[in-house]
Amino acid sequence: MKESVTIPVSGMTCAGCSGRVQRVLEQSPGVSSAAVNLLTRSAAVEFDPAATSVETLVETIRGTGYGAELPSPEQSIEDALKAEQETRAQEVRDITRKAIVAGLATLGCVILSMLPGLPRAAVTFGQLALTLPVVLWAGRHFYTRSWAAFRHHSADMNTLIAIGTGAAFAFSLAMTLAEGWLESRGLWSPPYYESVNAIIGLVLFGNVLEARARGRTSEAIRRLIGYRPETATVLVTGGEREVPLSAVRPGDQVLVRPGDRIPLDGEVLEGTTSVDESMLTGEPMPVSKQSGDQVTGATLNKNGAIRVRVTRTGKDTVLSRIIAMVQQAQATKAPIQRLADRISAIFVPVVVSIAIATFVIWFDLGPEPAYLHALVSAVTVLIIACPCAMGLAVPTAVMVATGRGAERGMLIRNAEALQRTSQVGVMVLDKTGTITEGKPAVTHVEAEDGNADALLAAAASLERLSEHPVAEAIVAGALARGLSLTDPAAFQAHPGQGVTGVVGGRKLAVGNEVLMTAQGRNLGRFGELAIRHADRGETPVFVAAEGKVIGVISVSDPLRPTSAEAVSELHALGLEVVMLSGDRVRAAQEVGRKVGVDRVIAEVLPDQKLEEIRKLQGTGPVAMVGDGLNDAPALAQADVGIAMGSGTDVAIEAGSITLMKSDLRAVPATVRLARRTLRVMKQNLFWAFIYNVIGIPIAAGALYPAFGLRLSPAIAAAAMAFSSVSVISNSLRLRKA
Repeated sequence: MKESVTIPVSGMTCAGCSGRVQRVLEQSPGVSSAAVNLLTRSAAVEFDPAATSVETLVETIRGTGYGAELPSPEQSIEDALKAEQETRAQEVRDITRKAIVAGLATLGCVILSMLPGLPRAAVTFGQLALTLPVVLWAGRHFYTRSWAAFRHHSADMNTLIAIGTGAAFAFSLAMTLAEGWLESRGLWSPPYYESVNAIIGLVLFGNVLEARARGRTSEAIRRLIGYRPETATVLVTGGEREVPLSAVRPGDQVLVRPGDRIPLDGEVLEGTTSVDESMLTGEPMPVSKQSGDQVTGATLNKNGAIRVRVTRTGKDTVLSRIIAMVQQAQATKAPIQRLADRISAIFVPVVVSIAIATFVIWFDLGPEPAYLHALVSAVTVLIIACPCAMGLAVPTAVMVATGRGAERGMLIRNAEALQRTSQVGVMVLDKTGTITEGKPAVTHVEAEDGNADALLAAAASLERLSEHPVAEAIVAGALARGLSLTDPAAFQAHPGQGVTGVVGGRKLAVGNEVLMTAQGRNLGRFGELAIRHADRGETPVFVAAEGKVIGVISVSDPLRPTSAEAVSELHALGLEVVMLSGDRVRAAQEVGRKVGVDRVIAEVLPDQKLEEIRKLQGTGPVAMVGDGLNDAPALAQADVGIAMGSGTDVAIEAGSITLMKSDLRAVPATVRLARRTLRVMKQNLFWAFIYNVIGIPIAAGALYPAFGLRLSPAIAAAAMAFSSVSVISNSLRLRKA
């Protein structure tokens, strides 16, 4: 049996870093899949516990030169996020201090070079004194991480910065310490201390902006956690006591006053109220609650005091499961990321090779002093190249989109589901519970002997052992009429057809036309009656006794008020909409006509839905929307399975995407979010690639022969810093999707 774990990884700074860790993990014994995310700085690993262990995986990551820690099983989501925030805040403070020092050193170098009458030696030694703290302290991590990568036969962004600034510093140091010797041979030139300081300062400044922007990508999770109260009012003998949530246990009873947030998942024992569940479902209308109803932690109690028995705490609550699901989704990779990963794997060696070629060409063909032009151009190539932007292009969009989706009641399981949703061409909608309310009711009863109550009571007595929504409607209809029901002496369910058994000594069959035909029963006049009811969109249920059809019960499942609007929105998105139903063709077609679907596939048994999905997939990617329970096989077969639910009743584990509300309009909203996210991913990748494709040749001197234009290392550093920040900023636009 496979297990999964998310391991925090430190020290990664670019796509090359995360790519190396991922490749090593994927090649490790017992590992079936690994996804290393640069943005979340984590490795999501699926492994066989019989072949490896979490401890071994941690050591494997450390063997690549990056830090890794065992995940704490006892740490709550809130504590983990708080620790991450504190770490990021400390990181921002440290980098900011270093960037300021580098900036001041740059300014000092410029001022020294402009002071009139100051001896040249004093200028260069003064600039050296200002640069040493920058190289040895502010930019030290570039060199140490580069060396660590080299020792593990790897290269990353730190390698480029370390080689570039290191070469410029070494050149400047030589110009300072061997000034007379070099000048006597005509080789001396002004040192590049200000460039070294400016490069390190600008890169650090870009890191600060990147870290702050990266922090904003997880704002959605922080907002979800912020809905949860810190304490609960627990009812105890003789009164009540305010306790931390961590001290509340299942079975405890809590008091929730008007205006308070419900602390944990539970069942209302006493009182009536309305609850604002918008943080969970995105639906602004409050939901009425009374004794026996389920409530979800972190939702807002509006106008009545209620007593609630706690049923779930800690990681088992709906909110905790949602947050965990979002975090897992943010750690996954979209298929579109693969191209960036392949390029990132060879990016740094290719850039270093281009820098060497640049040096050689300028040294051989460039104007005098050729060695100086060669050095500056090679350093500029190394500095302007940015694998970070490629590594951040897709993960930033995924993080923001999945967080935004959770806020709107859309739980997206992984990045692949997000991308696939944007590409589907056919949307299949299950009828019951998706297009309709899923709460059918008896509308008409016709009995051969005229005794409708007796017919309904007999059918309900048999149907009470069935879990089908139509069976529940028949039972509810009988109870609503005050009819008494008896226990059947025998019972057998026929999936997709109905039930048979013995009630009151009579052999009964209750079901659709397929069941009646299979048992050789003639529908007689009830067949024509059923057709008339089916034409109105109702579902006929036949009742047979001792081999003869003795009546028909019509059941109607009302349409959701927003279904037609949702189908119209799906059409506007260019999707073909197909409805699947187990109902008779006439009844299903009437429902399909009312909501405006393109095709209706009726009289489909539960085990046949999967085959229908396969047929539709012959024309392209297909998404299936169902209730996540009896539709599970079809949801799994579809390219994207979308499970619909409401509040705590939702089957969170059912599909690739779970909608926390039963409003079908959430489906086109999900498609729009997915398409916009894919568009942002493509934009990010385009700009990340085009930045390097254009920037590196210009840095190498491609414009010099025709226009005499060259980039300075400082401008290259600013451009490199801007590229990563621009990618993250573009992704942050999805927060308003």
